Amino acid sequence: MGLGDKISNKAEELGGKAKEATGKATDDKDLQAEGKADQATGNLKQAGEKLKDTFTS
Repeated sequence: MGLGDKISNKAEELGGKAKEATGKATDDKDLQAEGKADQATGNLKQAGEKLKDTFTS
């Protein structure tokens, strides 16, 4: 897995956590849901990269 991919995926996950927290603090259900979706996307991308690493190593 490339370092750039790791950083990008982690940034997406952390951005999602921030959105979710902001949504909770402001009682914005849409922003909260968007944050959860961003986290899930980041986690899924990380899993895909790890799977690729397994087969290329």
